[in-house]
Amino acid sequence: MQFLALLRQNPNYRSLWVGQLVSETGYHFNSIAALSLSLHLTGSGSTVGAVMIARTLPAILVAPVAGVYLDRLDRRRVMLASELFRALIALSFLLLLQWPVTALLYGLSALLMVATPFFTAGRSSILPDLATGEELHTANAMTQTTSWLTLSFGTMLGGAAVAAFGYGPAFVFNASAFLFSAWSISRLVGSFRVVREAGQPDHGVREFREGLHLLWRTPLLLAIALAGVGWASGGGAAQILFTLFGEVVFRAGPAGVGVIWGFAGVGLVLGGFVGLRAGRELSFEQYKWAIAACFFVIGGAYMAFTQMESMASAVFFITLSRIAMGANNVLNRSMLLHHVPEAYRGRVFATVEMLMNVSMMVSMTVAALAVDRYPIRLVGLVAGALTALTAVLWTWANLAGKLRAMR
Repeated sequence: MQFLALLRQNPNYRSLWVGQLVSETGYHFNSIAALSLSLHLTGSGSTVGAVMIARTLPAILVAPVAGVYLDRLDRRRVMLASELFRALIALSFLLLLQWPVTALLYGLSALLMVATPFFTAGRSSILPDLATGEELHTANAMTQTTSWLTLSFGTMLGGAAVAAFGYGPAFVFNASAFLFSAWSISRLVGSFRVVREAGQPDHGVREFREGLHLLWRTPLLLAIALAGVGWASGGGAAQILFTLFGEVVFRAGPAGVGVIWGFAGVGLVLGGFVGLRAGRELSFEQYKWAIAACFFVIGGAYMAFTQMESMASAVFFITLSRIAMGANNVLNRSMLLHHVPEAYRGRVFATVEMLMNVSMMVSMTVAALAVDRYPIRLVGLVAGALTALTAVLWTWANLAGKLRAMR
């Protein structure tokens, strides 16, 4: 009911949310199509990994630039330009139907992600301008829950659509979805440009370093950023393993990949509701212990997923893992939204995403190489253990008194 009230009472947030719903659904159609196509082009799991790396490395390289410009320019216009560029690249994936070569697939995947940090970090940065006070925690939970809902339905529908109609319709729908998102963003009312101090110079490197310095001198914010790194150290491998479990381990084809991704999304949605409720009731000390518990469940259930013999059992455990992940994300993102100063939001959120993507790319690279040498289930088991290790490190930091409340 809180979600519905927010949509009714806040037209600006409603426009952002509707655009997000369509945009992310279309993106997941593209992901399923591109990953399935990559596996069928070569038959190698390492190709799937290469596509995922091509979708991660550009986001890492561009993140510092995105953060600086989101804190320098009107954030709405930056996001609008990002969606228009992504629509053009998404439509270009149709070229693969005439020239099905891996180099083109890698290149288009990279270009698609060049603009993505401008949109994702922009959406986080602009949220406190659209929703304030009690609305902000609800808006954060709804934004993240929507991402996971589109992950669930987008991947399920994408897998079914690719299996039934082929790759072309998935790529066209993705391009159309980005265009719709651009139109929705254009409907936001107000100025979303950061008020900067008079005489403040435009020096990109120094501005980015200021964002890093804010994280470094604020232990709780740094811990939240590093927790994302810890999750991605094992979670990055899942970007490859989900495809391999669906296609190779359970021999269910693109539809099987869509089912695994889809139920992972269902778990994240459920976790979003858990995080929404917990964020309103937990004290700061309880919040810290809740994060540790979440990471133990994330890693442990992920490890169980990799060892299941039936797809139904595997889906159950990956759903459980993602419920904990969803609650964790909502709680930590709300902490960031409430405490990062307006003038630093773009750089902080872009940096947090960049650090997570670096860890994810390393994880994907290692997993892509490992699956050609070791059993897929063993690679997944190690990835889950790495994620569980984050819980140990977070607990140590908490007991050591390093995770102090911000003033």
